[in-house]
Amino acid sequence: MRIRPFEERDAADWGRIFHAAVHGIGARDYTPAQCVAWSPEEAPADVIEQRATDGRQIWVAADQDDVAQGFIELEPDGHIDCFYIAPDHAGTGLGALLYARLEEEAFAQGLSGLYVEASEAARRFFLRQGFTDEGRRDFLRRGVAMHNYAMGKAL
Repeated sequence: MRIRPFEERDAADWGRIFHAAVHGIGARDYTPAQCVAWSPEEAPADVIEQRATDGRQIWVAADQDDVAQGFIELEPDGHIDCFYIAPDHAGTGLGALLYARLEEEAFAQGLSGLYVEASEAARRFFLRQGFTDEGRRDFLRRGVAMHNYAMGKAL
């Protein structure tokens, strides 16, 4: 796998990866109703293309055919907004490669810390990366009770 910056052509893969990860990986910790509320369908490519122009940096993990199989996003204030891996690549170290690239950039930008709202699976990952669990957050998404965890890491 190669870690590279997001390109416009990755937008459809972003939607595919996000949706598959929620329903594949997320389903281990969340109910079917919660997964549907989280991602009812793949996000349209034009929505992702627009999202990629708001100042965030996005990196993708591209396979040997240069097709994205995972992505991570860093907003200018140190917020990790989205971080998803295609289910068939989960547990392979791909997430660690993406995160390492993000952290390298955060250091280069002089950010003092990173923060994220992490799902159950992401919480386990971020704890291994040295993040602190700052507490569970309960909320509604599309009328369905959900939860995640506020987490942070000083750099």
